[in-house]
Amino acid sequence: MRIREVIVTPIAFADPPLLNAVGVHEPWALRSIIELVCDDGVIGLGESYGDERFLGLLREAAERLPGLDVFDLNGVRGAVEESRGAFADSHGLTGGSTPSKTLLSIFSAFEVACLDAQGKAIGRPVVDLLGGKVRDTVPFSAYLFYKWAGHPGAEPDGWGEALDPDGIVAQARRLIDLHGFGSIKLKGGVMPVEEEIEAVRALRRAFPEAPLRIDPNAKWGVETSVKVAADLDGVLEYLEDPTPGIPRMAEVARRVNAPLATNMCVVAFEHIPEAVRLGAIGVLLSDHHYWGGLSLTQDVSTLCETFGIGLSMHSNSHLGISLAAMVHVAAATRHLSYACDTHRPWQGSDDVIEAGPMTFVDGAVAVPGGPGLGVELDRDALARLHEQYLSCGLRHRDDTAYMRSIEPGFEPDLGRW
Repeated sequence: MRIREVIVTPIAFADPPLLNAVGVHEPWALRSIIELVCDDGVIGLGESYGDERFLGLLREAAERLPGLDVFDLNGVRGAVEESRGAFADSHGLTGGSTPSKTLLSIFSAFEVACLDAQGKAIGRPVVDLLGGKVRDTVPFSAYLFYKWAGHPGAEPDGWGEALDPDGIVAQARRLIDLHGFGSIKLKGGVMPVEEEIEAVRALRRAFPEAPLRIDPNAKWGVETSVKVAADLDGVLEYLEDPTPGIPRMAEVARRVNAPLATNMCVVAFEHIPEAVRLGAIGVLLSDHHYWGGLSLTQDVSTLCETFGIGLSMHSNSHLGISLAAMVHVAAATRHLSYACDTHRPWQGSDDVIEAGPMTFVDGAVAVPGGPGLGVELDRDALARLHEQYLSCGLRHRDDTAYMRSIEPGFEPDLGRW
């Protein structure tokens, strides 16, 4: 079964004003939808980043794929590895960029589409291609953000403001009421440290049984990280990326009880040896979008299990194709230690898959049972979201620049505290 054509379509969908260590989400999130058309008419789907620079790299690689066997993933990877250049996000929240990370990010988009096509061709779900299910549903956490009531100049969104502990607790309660999440993550690095500590304590009072996490995106210094871990000792399930870099994370890890998690300092296979040697992390947040796809995510899991490191999943603003891929690989991965992250509830009813967004029941998503990823493209929705991409004017995500347009002189001040 040969690849006949690869279509890459950029899209944009509405994103709330979610605050983080480097600024605030812009009104539109950008993604790319990949259609891998095979010579027998089967179409495999993928979803990835939508920044203009990355789109260029995707399209360049896509031109080399026609004629390859859709089952020849090594051949597809070889074609991708002819690409040149590195893609660096404009917000820095997923760690540093390297040529190897860029190549794996490009390959991931096509690997998922190939697996979707393979599954459709033989009538089996992707989870079966990855070894079979070890769980029928995949748990996710309620992902909380400090946020404004709405984007400046726009009407307040349906979520409202969350700028203090009461607002954070109210947001958590709504997410849990809607989706049944059993664990909670707070995106920190936004408010003064004591305020964020109090927000976590307020969550503990409101949800005494829920595992709690906080992620300041490496904004704190070593001493502040140690203080937060001490103040919240026994409260946190894990502390995510409190400080930048493997050596600093290792110093914090030696002095605190809570496991340290990361999706910023260990973001490629070459980072794992140093992290293991220094004992820098207790949890790795994988992300198939930049670890090289679903099969390599399972390799990451094996390494984590070998070295006694827990495993969960990182998330960025995404739609249903990415969520389906996350669910399939998580369902086939034995060493999944924690509920996964997802931004999906923040995207509302927007999606590119038929029947709309996948459903969370008791905080989990059931593994789709259809062939491939188990989702199909809604072409009307794709056309609408592509038109939004053309008209919105954004071509790359830059949380800091957007914040500066609202608060001139804003500086992220990473590592200030």
